[in-house]
Amino acid sequence: MVPGEPPPPPPPGPGSPWGSAASEAAAARKQRAFARRKAFSLFVKAKEVPARCPGGAEGVRWRCCRQVFEELSGIHRHVALQHAGDVGRQAGLAEQRPGRAAEPAAGEDGPDGRPGADAEICCALPDTGHLSHGDLAGKVGEVLLYYCYCEVKNPEELCAWQKALCQHLHLTGKVRVASEGINGTVGGSKVATDLYIEVMLSQPLFKDILCREDFKSSAGGAHCFPDLRVGVFKEIVPMGIDPKIVSYKETGIHLSPQEFHKEVEQYLSQASQGQSDTILLDCRNFYESKIGHFQGCLAPDIRKFSYFPSYVDKNLELFKDKRVLMYCTGGIRCERGSAYLRSKAVCREVYQLKGGIHKYLEEFPDGFYRGKLFVFDDRYAICSNEDIVSACRYCGTLWDQYKLCSSQHCRQLVLTCPSCRSKGLTACCPLCQEKELEVTSRSSGQTLKEECDCTRRRPQVPVHVSQRTLDTGKN
Repeated sequence: MVPGEPPPPPPPGPGSPWGSAASEAAAARKQRAFARRKAFSLFVKAKEVPARCPGGAEGVRWRCCRQVFEELSGIHRHVALQHAGDVGRQAGLAEQRPGRAAEPAAGEDGPDGRPGADAEICCALPDTGHLSHGDLAGKVGEVLLYYCYCEVKNPEELCAWQKALCQHLHLTGKVRVASEGINGTVGGSKVATDLYIEVMLSQPLFKDILCREDFKSSAGGAHCFPDLRVGVFKEIVPMGIDPKIVSYKETGIHLSPQEFHKEVEQYLSQASQGQSDTILLDCRNFYESKIGHFQGCLAPDIRKFSYFPSYVDKNLELFKDKRVLMYCTGGIRCERGSAYLRSKAVCREVYQLKGGIHKYLEEFPDGFYRGKLFVFDDRYAICSNEDIVSACRYCGTLWDQYKLCSSQHCRQLVLTCPSCRSKGLTACCPLCQEKELEVTSRSSGQTLKEECDCTRRRPQVPVHVSQRTLDTGKN
């Protein structure tokens, strides 16, 4: 000890103030280090893309900043050098909210006036340490369908968190993220989907907007989808119109399943007497309404929802001074579709079925919707009643189970009964059937560009369609 200097402080002990402060500092450092490692791992995982390895096995690569990385060490080095700031911001956010998502401050409303719409995204993942691999990756489970319109400041960050969350819970499916919200269809075990709902409801971004009733479920699981696809898009449902021009905020009036049921009942009663001023509009694609629809509906013969605006534009006279009751699978297409129809200022009133056909069938499984409900996964359809409202493409026998066209160049869906399939009639049309034989006979196995007779002869946008009564009262 140097003469004149005060003696050094005693070593920190359990009860000393120095010991307490040192312990707290060490704990804080550990927490920051853990948060940064977790944020780094989450950032890297969000850059994963499927890859085909030699021998046909499936693997992963990493894509970031227009570069593709084959090795994990490569993407690690890139993220450490180029994205330290991004990782740091995510780590800071996770450190602030280590557990369940925090609520937005009282009185903080988003740009659309909804509480929490302007909240930051919580990137935390749920603790699954108490669950077994079988609990999360079990084959028997369900498929969830949901959407949430809200202002998203950083869609890329939400996309990264959503991808990591689904992978963490062994979920497959499709999730679209945009500045206007999120739209998802995911499948997994019941334990995994329940936990997914819980985490989504605790996300500050969706606080007071998304509720448990917004999740539509049906029997299924992770096997209903070939993989997981999560991406950022301009729209969460592809209508092809800039959300800034036609916003979900200008949507039609939402009707509960009970209210919609009463409206359809009244419409069918009036229509049978030729007195109705209402149009019951199915805004799904033709192959969806073909196997199931509401009685007495108008089902446009369109192949994509992006054709719906053109259909409206070319048939404005049809909707003039009419009350329109719109419906779709889960409600999301009606949000933008009804807003577009209202923007034309020709209809007297525009209503939409809240929760879509999914929610209607939960309350009225034997109601006015007859046939199957088409779904965009490997099941193709789910059933609530025994009615078959469609027929085999070749013999006309009642049939409603879709298969992909057997021709290699075509991705159309076809209704062909077992009897016709046994005769080799497995394509969507005669032209595809001929091309299938032509391609099969070639040793090179060359795939041809899609040229389908049933697509070519169908107008992209039907014009001057009169209201088509599919069935106004009898099955």
